Amino acid sequence: MKTPAVYLMASQRNGTLYVGVTSDLIKRDWQHRTHAVAGFTEKYNVTLLVWFEQHETMESAIAREKAIKKWNRAWKFNLIEQTNPNWLDLWPVITGEQADFRVPDIGEHSSAPSRHSSAPSRHSRVGGNPAKQTAPQSGQNDCPAAQESLNSLDSRLRGNDEAGEIA
Repeated sequence: MKTPAVYLMASQRNGTLYVGVTSDLIKRDWQHRTHAVAGFTEKYNVTLLVWFEQHETMESAIAREKAIKKWNRAWKFNLIEQTNPNWLDLWPVITGEQADFRVPDIGEHSSAPSRHSSAPSRHSRVGGNPAKQTAPQSGQNDCPAAQESLNSLDSRLRGNDEAGEIA
């Protein structure tokens, strides 16, 4: 299921950050973590999904992304640490392996922090996803079982019922 989302990725805790928006968070995260698309996240090895927020419309997600991009680094760190204080990779959350994680509700965030606050503070639970895929790990492409798992994930991302080869 595709849902508009804003997300923050990091190279490591307190490392390089990337703010993005997408209509398919699983696919986009997979592209970042496998370096399927050349660019900033590949150049700086930004592969950890550390925060995301789902939206009802792509327009609201884009507006939120633009607002967050204007924030200073400390505000972005605070936003991450409100729901993910240990900067854990949230791939298991979006793929359904870990269903109990807190993220901000749609529409319950400010467009920018005030002078006295660092980021939005309301949260809700994320529901589980029935798909049980594991995060691609470096070096997995050499393992046939891992390649089959990636093929299955890629097929699911393309909306196919059968696993196919990675294009």
